Amino acid sequence: MTMEMSVLVGAVASVASVSSFAPQAWKVIRTRDTSSLSSTMYALTVVGFSLWFAYGVMLEQWPLIVTNGICFVLSAFILIMKLLPPSGKQAVADAIDPNSPDG
Repeated sequence: MTMEMSVLVGAVASVASVSSFAPQAWKVIRTRDTSSLSSTMYALTVVGFSLWFAYGVMLEQWPLIVTNGICFVLSAFILIMKLLPPSGKQAVADAIDPNSPDG
């Protein structure tokens, strides 16, 4: 495989990974509803992204660092929102999106 093809595959994988969490995070902000989300799954996801991030740092591979850093932040945000009491979810969501119909 050529270097150009591996860069393209890595770039598409990065966009797909980041894009998969952004809509869920935004939905949590807009609806304040996390009842259908699994705390265990998000906890494992956060651990996985933190380890991939650390791996990228050890290898000094910026694509791994950036992609997994962003995915870590998004998945950790979703997990935190899942674990917060309703008033906490409301306060965080209102701070991020004060124009929400729920805000």
